[in-house]
Amino acid sequence: MQTLELAVSAASGLEAVVRRELVSLGVDKAPAHNGKLTFFGTLETVARCNLHLRTANRVFVVLSRFPAATFDELFEGVRNTDFSLLPDDAAVTVRAASQKSALFAHSALQSVTKKAVAEAFSRRGLRSLPETGPRFELEISLCEDVGTLLLNTSGAGLHRRGYRKLTGQAPLKETLAAALVALSVWNPSRPFADPFCGTGTLPVEAAMAACRMAPGKKRDFDFLHWPCFDRALFDRLVEEAEAGEVRPEAEIFGSDLDPGQLELAEVHAREAGVAPFVRFFRADARHFSSGLARGVAVSNPPYGERLSDEREALALMRDYARAAARLPDWCFYLLSPLDLEGCWGRPADRRRKLYNGNLCCQFYSFLAPRPASSGQNRR
Repeated sequence: MQTLELAVSAASGLEAVVRRELVSLGVDKAPAHNGKLTFFGTLETVARCNLHLRTANRVFVVLSRFPAATFDELFEGVRNTDFSLLPDDAAVTVRAASQKSALFAHSALQSVTKKAVAEAFSRRGLRSLPETGPRFELEISLCEDVGTLLLNTSGAGLHRRGYRKLTGQAPLKETLAAALVALSVWNPSRPFADPFCGTGTLPVEAAMAACRMAPGKKRDFDFLHWPCFDRALFDRLVEEAEAGEVRPEAEIFGSDLDPGQLELAEVHAREAGVAPFVRFFRADARHFSSGLARGVAVSNPPYGERLSDEREALALMRDYARAAARLPDWCFYLLSPLDLEGCWGRPADRRRKLYNGNLCCQFYSFLAPRPASSGQNRR
């Protein structure tokens, strides 16, 4: 297969998590720049990344790079790009992004790029783009006056697993939920809990990871409809992934006060294929308890946008912290824009800045002491 330069987009703060996933897929080097990790591979690599990556946003083919301080440079850079992956009837759409560049109007960037693509296709003897075939979404990304033309292989973002057809209040993206699980100390030998589970995204993602279930196996991707890709290859990769699935022994559960949210959580677990491995029940997080040892609780608890709501949210967190104190061998992780160290009455063992949508949050880690035999302080 032809060797291609590839790029995987990652949310701010999650580049290292995505890189670890790439290493597990056999990618040795993937430097990060401007929110994307770049490396080389083939269309099979494209398929494997889309199928298996849990925490990345999208997978791209890097088509070209060029100076783009002016619209003339942008036009020439795109026009001289190799579009051999695209058939004559490609339905071309264009997205644009710009930072620290002289050109920043997205609509103008899209328009100039589309005209340059049409000019490039005219070399094939086409007077215009018929656009009757499969979708090929291009992204023109400008950073410090350098343009990068990317071909989106995923289509919709990788958080669209296919199991969450219904959403509740303040849904957490599946990719971010998977990243929170990966950033914790949890592994399938330990209990997992989310006492603020809502529609169940965190427990479902934990269960999928415990099952070694490929997150992309139930969804569609743009590259599957391209003439240059052999669909039979993807089917073989899915079969290979399913053959590697396991039945986890971990106790995975989620709880919430809202019965409507819990009903959605049950639906999502069934749609994801992990219903036998996740338990949901109605409970108040302020009284969280467990008879299981060495558990890990990962949550995206509620927080108020209004001052009165924020006070209630902080009071809830203080009560939750008191409940957590009664489980000294458990580790607790929380994603929140609020000051949870004040609620916990001590500094977090770790904290990482992450974005939940456009909201800047901290991912707080309150860890349990390591067993004395380990010779280390925290676990």
